[in-house]
Amino acid sequence: MSPLLVRPATIQDATVIAEFQVAMALETENKILDPAIVHRAVEKVFADSSKGFYLVVQSVADDLSNDAALVPTPAIDPDQATDQATGVVASLLVTYEWSDWRDSNMWYIQSVFVRQAFRRQGCFRKMYAQVIEMAQQQAVMFVRLYVETDNVAAQGVYQSIGMKRLPYFMYQADL
Repeated sequence: MSPLLVRPATIQDATVIAEFQVAMALETENKILDPAIVHRAVEKVFADSSKGFYLVVQSVADDLSNDAALVPTPAIDPDQATDQATGVVASLLVTYEWSDWRDSNMWYIQSVFVRQAFRRQGCFRKMYAQVIEMAQQQAVMFVRLYVETDNVAAQGVYQSIGMKRLPYFMYQADL
C-alpha cells in the first residue's frame, strides 16, 4: 500500500469531495443527494474560508514520475478505488462555531468519508491528528463532531481516539 499523506484540500479536490459526500449520505443515512447541489456547496467552502476548510488523505504512489498512474479513469465509483488523478482516498470538513461562554472558537469535524478500501488503515486518525494540531495552534478550545446515532462503527472509532460522547441532543427547524 502506498504511503498516506494528509494535506489541505484544494479546489481541484472539489469533485472527489462532492462524490464522497453523495456516497456517504447514501451509505450512512440512505439519502440520495443531488450531486450538482453538493458540488456547488463544496466549492463554496473553497471560495469562502469563513465556512470552514477540508483536509484530504492522499495515497502517494511510490513513483510519482509514472505519468500513467495519474491518468484518471471515467466514472469511478467513489467507494471502489483511489481518485487516480489526485490519489485522494478520504476527506473531512472542519467548520467553526463561536462560543461566547468561552471566548473561543470551537471546531466541528463534519463530512468524514474514507473509501472502503482504505478504511481501518488510519486515514481518519491521521486527519484527526492534523485537525487537533491546527486547532491547538489557533487556541481552539474544543473539537467536536456529529455522528448518526445508528453509526456504531464510527462512534467506536471516535471513542478509540479519545473523543467522548457529549450529553446533548440536537434539534432542527426545517425552513
